[in-house]
Amino acid sequence: MSGETSGRLTVVGLGPGAARQMTPEAAAAVEAADLLFGYAPYLARLPERAGQKRIPSDNREEIARASAALEAAAAGAKVAMVSGGDPGVFAMAAAVCEAIEHGPDAWRALEVEMVPGVTAMLAVAARCGAPLGHDFCALSLSDNLKPWALVEKRLVLAAEAGFVIALYNPVSRARPWQLGRAFELLRGHLPGHVPVVFGRAAGRADERIGLFTLAEADPARADMATCILIGTTETRIVLRPGLAPLVYAPRSAPAAS
Repeated sequence: MSGETSGRLTVVGLGPGAARQMTPEAAAAVEAADLLFGYAPYLARLPERAGQKRIPSDNREEIARASAALEAAAAGAKVAMVSGGDPGVFAMAAAVCEAIEHGPDAWRALEVEMVPGVTAMLAVAARCGAPLGHDFCALSLSDNLKPWALVEKRLVLAAEAGFVIALYNPVSRARPWQLGRAFELLRGHLPGHVPVVFGRAAGRADERIGLFTLAEADPARADMATCILIGTTETRIVLRPGLAPLVYAPRSAPAAS
């Protein structure tokens, strides 16, 4: 999109956290910006640059953050909005689009670009094999923006449909019980031997990757930096002497029943 203003907004995915996992395109977009907007911990991942201003905000201020970034771009600034992982996966790209839809006409005339990044489920999957090698879905357990009843319905339907499930935002201080409830629901629709991968901070120095069964999956192992991959009856585990097992979803689909 092109407009009359010299300002622009780039929505950037920083990847799962390690600097080496940020794409060159994302790094260049951050370097070129005059202003950086984002959730404070994501901004803290980036090296300081002289002449570049940072405007951090709380995680629950997405629309306000998007509006402030668009306003700055409309005034002529080169703005980067940063997100962890990919900006289009439970992150800021949707908030920017929503703000543009409901905002002033000047925002529709702005040049806006989305720069992709490696999202958490891909980083976790890569650390344990290929658990997303066949059909899968991603669900956020947060009910900040949707009712919990809808979360439960989608979990059950995904399990019944045979999707591998990637769970984002599994727990928080305000939501300590929801992951346990999610496991309880899934145990009613999947056998206890189904593999479950807990992936925390994949690729970073404090990475923790754990492989369990659904029967033994413990919600206490997760925090907000954890992405959880729940397999299906088709998920395979390859044991290797002295090495971590490989978890994968066969590329061949199961026969229809």
